[in-house]
Amino acid sequence: MKKVIVVIPARLASSRFPRKPLAPILGLPMIEHVRRRALLAPVCREVIVATCDEEICQVVRGFGGQAVMTSSRHERGTDRVEEAVRDSDADIVINLQGDEPCVLPQMLEDVARPLLDEESLLTANLMAPIASSEEYLSPDVVKAAVDLKSRALYFSREPIPSAKKISGHSVNSFKQLGIIAFRADFLRKFAGLEPTPLEIVESVDMMRVLEHGYEIRMVLTRGALVAVDQPGDITRAEEILRTDPLVERYWPASKV
Repeated sequence: MKKVIVVIPARLASSRFPRKPLAPILGLPMIEHVRRRALLAPVCREVIVATCDEEICQVVRGFGGQAVMTSSRHERGTDRVEEAVRDSDADIVINLQGDEPCVLPQMLEDVARPLLDEESLLTANLMAPIASSEEYLSPDVVKAAVDLKSRALYFSREPIPSAKKISGHSVNSFKQLGIIAFRADFLRKFAGLEPTPLEIVESVDMMRVLEHGYEIRMVLTRGALVAVDQPGDITRAEEILRTDPLVERYWPASKV
């Protein structure tokens, strides 16, 4: 049986929301919501937080979780993930962003499934329909263009398709979610690839995969996922989690 592990990259430095991973949500640091929810996915054998900040490491370990220290020089979260599992015996590694406190365990199952079913597939990325014009226009939301076989064509923080031309056309708009599965040997190869021009321009890790000519399978999900990009997003996340039955399974103190 293939060994699937989840790695959550996290760091305190953020221009839009400093110290974001430790921001409390229902009294629990956000990074702990993400870690504990990942542990609820049956497909995941292990969940690791990868960080360059000792404070995050101590918080996670203080709650009984697994955390590893990585270099502070990484520009991209995927490179941090690769360092954390460089000596691991995992077959499949899921990169789960630490700002996804509403992640559903089923989403981890969904993104891992194509790699479990297709030996030749190297990586898969979760996506969801864009739900509003606000998301469509927001630079915080990474938009994804896909072909008719659900393979990624391009990622951008700008509207895709063109905001000026989409009106009147029945074209689906998708957002990339921060849940990406890699075959472990391809993750190591990814880290050795040169960063690419469009990766840098768009500030999207997965453009490196496309620019070097590899396929990314996009996997559609319709679950509610609220990424915390700015302090105001904490309120939205708390509204969702207050009525989420999963929370009681890993944080019963939230009901006190």
